[in-house]
This record gives sequence, structure tokens and C-alpha cells, in this order.
Amino acid sequence: MLSTQNTCLCHYPPFSASDFSLMVLGVDTTNGRYGDVKVEVCRQCKTSWLSYLVEYEAFPNSARWYRGIIEKDDIESMSPEKAPQYLEGLAWYFVGGSHFGTNGKIEKGKVFLDI
Repeated sequence: MLSTQNTCLCHYPPFSASDFSLMVLGVDTTNGRYGDVKVEVCRQCKTSWLSYLVEYEAFPNSARWYRGIIEKDDIESMSPEKAPQYLEGLAWYFVGGSHFGTNGKIEKGKVFLDI
């Protein structure tokens, strides 16, 4: 599915970790979820992506990730706890993982992180 008019591979799932440089922001411990939050920058087009991954080991098919474009000016003030609200405010973002049964599709609105 075409996410934007951008032709870079970072706009088309599935994604490859080798296509990005990584900046770890930390862990969101809100509600005990321990979500991993990072910024991934595309090596080709330099688009910055806010990424949130959470998985509940005791629950099958609970792994879910969200990835949305983050403006460079917003990276410095981003914290793991602010990431869900930031993603919800975007016009669109990618979701994936066993919870969604996909390696990436476009969604918008509320992010569902808690069991």
C-alpha cells in the first residue's frame, strides 16, 4: 500500500533494520507495559521514524509495533512516555506484529498498547 508519495523503501513494509540508523529513547513503563521506544532514521532518504514496540510474554500474539514519522524538531523533547500520544496525533502511522497479524499496514488514531 502506498503510504505517501515518497518512493523510498522506508515507506513500504516490510521494513529492514539494516536500512535505518538507531537512536534508543528508552522504555515506557506506563501501566507496566515496558514498551521499547526509539527513533529510526532512514539511511537513504533521512526520514525520521518514531518506533514503539511492546510484547506481553504471557499472552500469545500480543506483540505490536507502531511506526510514524517524527519531525526532527520533536526528537529532542521526545520521551518514551510521550510516544503513544505523539503517534496518535499523526495523520497516519504503520502498525504491525502478531497482535495485528501483519508485517505493516497503515492506521491512524488511537494506539492500543495495553492488554
